[in-house]
Amino acid sequence: MLKPKKKISKRELKQDSLLTTYMQVTGFYDQYKKQISIGITAFVVVIVALVIFLKNRADSNEQALTQLAAVHAVYDAGQYQQAIDGVPAQNIRGLKEIVDNHSGTRGGDLAGFYLADAYFQLGKYAEALEAFESCDASEALVESSRLAGIAASHEALGQFADAARYFEKAAGEDVTEGTAAENLNNAARNFALAGDKERAIDILKRIKKSYPTTTYGREADRFIAQLSL
Repeated sequence: MLKPKKKISKRELKQDSLLTTYMQVTGFYDQYKKQISIGITAFVVVIVALVIFLKNRADSNEQALTQLAAVHAVYDAGQYQQAIDGVPAQNIRGLKEIVDNHSGTRGGDLAGFYLADAYFQLGKYAEALEAFESCDASEALVESSRLAGIAASHEALGQFADAARYFEKAAGEDVTEGTAAENLNNAARNFALAGDKERAIDILKRIKKSYPTTTYGREADRFIAQLSL
């Protein structure tokens, strides 16, 4: 005579399910433990490398800002070639060295901007253009100045159409009314020099409408009349 089957409780079913899951996971780990171990190790290596990178970058930025503060007095005195090369006797790093050693940091990028301007002040317009194009500026005011620097370098090299485009871009980035109007006026001048008088007049009209209280806004009609002859 068959004995009635024992009724399995919900708790026993749950325990059996947990046991099955545990065995499956254990079996999966035993089968792929080498790959899992490699994956975990790689993840840890990436995290450690990222922490080291961020610390090194912060240290690099601090060094760049310290060195830039030292050389800025030389730059501010108008000794542009010395600012570029540095003053070894006074342990002052040059702008070029700071850029080479600390590119990608805020301090390195600011040094790149001053390096570009130093080249420009020395009349080395091709070098200035390359340096202005290479430096990265995250702050709006600095970015506007960088674009204006690119524009001025193009103008000095006789590349008027390129100069006009970059002056117009600089005006779009600027947060100050007077400088924005000045950059637009420079754009209009360069469009005229490039032979595009219609575009120049359009920009002058824009200055008159958007910045009527600035010097360039008040002078816009006179320049429009000159270009319309």
